Amino acid sequence: MAPVMVLWLALCLTGTWAVEKSNFKTCDQSAFCKRQRALIPGESPYRALLETMELTNTRLTLQLINDKNKVRLLLELYRLQGNMTRVKINELKPLKPRFEVPDVLVKEPTTEPMSLLSQDENGVVLSLGVESQRVILSARPFRLDIMEGREVLMSLNSRGLLAFEHLRIRKDTQADPEAEKKDEAEPADQAETAKEDGKDEEGMWEETFKTFVDSKPNGPTAISLDFSLPGVEHVYGIPEHADTARLKTTENGDPYRLHNMDVYKYELYSPMALYGSVPLIVAHNTERTTGIFWLNAAETWVDISSNTAGKTVFGKMLDYVQGSNEKPQTDVRWISESGIIDAFILLGPTPKDLFAQYASLTGTQSFPPIFSLGYHQCRWNYNDQEDVQAVDAGFDQHDIPYDYIWLDIEHTDGKRYFSWDPHKFSSPKEMLQGLKDKKRKLVAIVDPHVKIESSFKLHDEIQSRDLYVKNKDGGNYEGWCWPGSTGYPDFANPEMRELWAQMFAYDKYEGSMDNLHIWNDMNEPSVFNGPEITMIKDAKHGEWEHRDVHNLYGFYVQMATAEGLIQRSGGVERPFVLARSFFAGSQRYGAVWTGDNIAEWEHLKISLPMCLSLSLTGIAFCGSDVGGFFNAPGTELLVRWYQAGSFMPFFRSHAHMDTPRREPWLHGLDNTNLIRDIVRQRYTFLPFWYQQFYHSHKTGEPIMRMLWLHYPKETATFAIDDEFLIGKDLLVHPVTEEGVTSVTAYLPGKDEVWYDIHTFKKHNGGQNLYIPVTISSIPVFQRGGSIIPKKLRVRRSSTCMEHDPYTLYVALGNQNTAEGEIYIDDGYTFNYEKKEFIHRKISMANNIISSINLAHDAHFTTQSWIERVVIIGATKPSKVTLKAAGGQESKLDFEFDASVSLLTIRKPGVNAGEDWTITLK
Repeated sequence: MAPVMVLWLALCLTGTWAVEKSNFKTCDQSAFCKRQRALIPGESPYRALLETMELTNTRLTLQLINDKNKVRLLLELYRLQGNMTRVKINELKPLKPRFEVPDVLVKEPTTEPMSLLSQDENGVVLSLGVESQRVILSARPFRLDIMEGREVLMSLNSRGLLAFEHLRIRKDTQADPEAEKKDEAEPADQAETAKEDGKDEEGMWEETFKTFVDSKPNGPTAISLDFSLPGVEHVYGIPEHADTARLKTTENGDPYRLHNMDVYKYELYSPMALYGSVPLIVAHNTERTTGIFWLNAAETWVDISSNTAGKTVFGKMLDYVQGSNEKPQTDVRWISESGIIDAFILLGPTPKDLFAQYASLTGTQSFPPIFSLGYHQCRWNYNDQEDVQAVDAGFDQHDIPYDYIWLDIEHTDGKRYFSWDPHKFSSPKEMLQGLKDKKRKLVAIVDPHVKIESSFKLHDEIQSRDLYVKNKDGGNYEGWCWPGSTGYPDFANPEMRELWAQMFAYDKYEGSMDNLHIWNDMNEPSVFNGPEITMIKDAKHGEWEHRDVHNLYGFYVQMATAEGLIQRSGGVERPFVLARSFFAGSQRYGAVWTGDNIAEWEHLKISLPMCLSLSLTGIAFCGSDVGGFFNAPGTELLVRWYQAGSFMPFFRSHAHMDTPRREPWLHGLDNTNLIRDIVRQRYTFLPFWYQQFYHSHKTGEPIMRMLWLHYPKETATFAIDDEFLIGKDLLVHPVTEEGVTSVTAYLPGKDEVWYDIHTFKKHNGGQNLYIPVTISSIPVFQRGGSIIPKKLRVRRSSTCMEHDPYTLYVALGNQNTAEGEIYIDDGYTFNYEKKEFIHRKISMANNIISSINLAHDAHFTTQSWIERVVIIGATKPSKVTLKAAGGQESKLDFEFDASVSLLTIRKPGVNAGEDWTITLK
């Protein structure tokens, strides 16, 4: 085995080292980043050639020229439906095509008319047709300003940092014959566009990092553009980084990096790249929410600067007293190694509008089967079938529900994916059937690297169809990963994705059943002996280099896997696929998690902003490894992590193979009881979680939300990332510090009231609330004015609870009103797309609670009924009556607890899918 492989495995298996930062590049070690960052603001060489402008109903084009090298670019400007603007910049006549990202946009965006308002020798003004919105295009130097009335919403190239490294022929090599032919055919064009830049800089045609040499046959191809956001101090997004949700300025350090990599024991509060990349920045102030979506899949660095960065509160107050008229501004600069500039400007103006805009481009969160929202039990690795059966029985013995047990790489036959170890897992169908009998599921890992072995059918199939990624010389690219010598399927090729999807068919994935779901790990891709633990950039995917498509690799793996699970069911069942690496649009295919974290309090704390950042950028189905993947958590940390994890969209416990076993009952009776209560509480909220996922799937709105999304003018919420909302109705403040006996939570909304879900105590919004805590408590509040459906009969799995009754928790607002919803379907098929569901509005006003149908064209029946209604903040009625769908009236029993103003109405007994009213007199 290669020495690099041995060293890497040693690091993983000892579990004692932290991230080795020297294995990963800084901006100074990335030639294109260093080159672009050296550009001086305010010295843009680009001007717009207004005489080349062409304006159709929906598209403006004109040429830009670099006055230093005379290379021309083509600018395309589009107004898009939904208050968006698209800006594309490419070479006017490149030597060969430049890569443009496919498959991420769900469709070609719908354009809307633009009109010319004015034009002179300095520029043009275009109307965007929305509330006096317009674009001002300045010619010298080139600049775009998007305005609304007299307010500048966003400026492009205002700092003059547009850069576009054109394709060229290397001076010290023989000219490309095809280029020579082009020279002969178009001498006039070449004279104007091929005046070369000055001296070649280091790293333009070849770059070395450690012992790895990256050849660059196309030479320098980097692109860059700056965006200015007047009036903005808070920007978010561009996951994945182990950092605060609010992005920091990068002027005194490295930019944020987007380059999907397998980072062992990642460092916290760092701009280092991690497993996934979503090139979307969200900006917010009290007046507007906007976004920039940079559609580029190459290695990308994002610089952020601010004119208010570093100012103390006193400094800002002094500005105010002295009458400073300096307007806050944040500047964002994108630098990518290759491709073209393809930027979408999302103009909001509300957070809800922005999420709808981004969803119209990249899609919404896939609607998962309801059982994937339950609890997942995982470790690397459960030893054998008997171990799986014993763990499964342990959950029953200790009365703890769960839905999935997981198997890591050791379940396979010699790291050959789509296989089972013949000794440890000799009867996988028997194991799966045993779980199915209890209405439980199993997840098996299927990584996107293939053992190179002539007797391995998958390898033989990929090789015979020539579907592996190639090295620069045309041979199959080989690296080291878990199987040893490994091939990497070219998932950028649709034929490879189709082959991969077919592998999940029951007759090909022997031993699999319909209750087997899939986990794609290592899909950055991870290459143990590659530069930065990933694939060399000059590897080839057809005509494209890996540098062009790198951040798409994991996206394509999850896409192919999800399609495979759908195909195996004949298109009937919704898949569940977890992936570590992701890109914009990955939300359409499943869930992600925050990777290989550590059993430390700071890693618990950082999991909140990491998932909030993902949620802001479309990926709603997110969680972290409960307890920490590396090392062994103390019991207090483990309990606190279960508490936090139970209120995150994806709820899984996971651990490294060298950590002590940590099934929920292995930490003493008291802690077993605490964890049992936490997990059971998660199951009571499943109807609410499922409803949130349905809403997210339909609208693109996140599930786990920063507070400012619903309180956009409340500046106190803008930087809060240690608490969050689920939907708009639950506020959660996990305890993330050791040994504390109290926390302070901010309750937003000066006109709101919030109720502690455990004590039902009422609190006013717009305040910091001091909350005493014990090891058994996690502060959670229900918003006054909301109604949340729950199921209180917790069983061994979510499927066992399918027909159980509902309890409605009605939290009255200041006007003694409340609203909520119930959504019901079969929980796992695509039949909801055929209108087979129940969607009802539950409301209370004027002492009447009613259920009305929100989907009159839908049809579905349920056995579930309304078991009780709990009204929080109520007054005692003298009588409670029910009027059911048939018109009959009946008197209902109730109890009233005056100490907490809690009214419990018992056994209305009405079907959850029917009309009914309850009247309080």
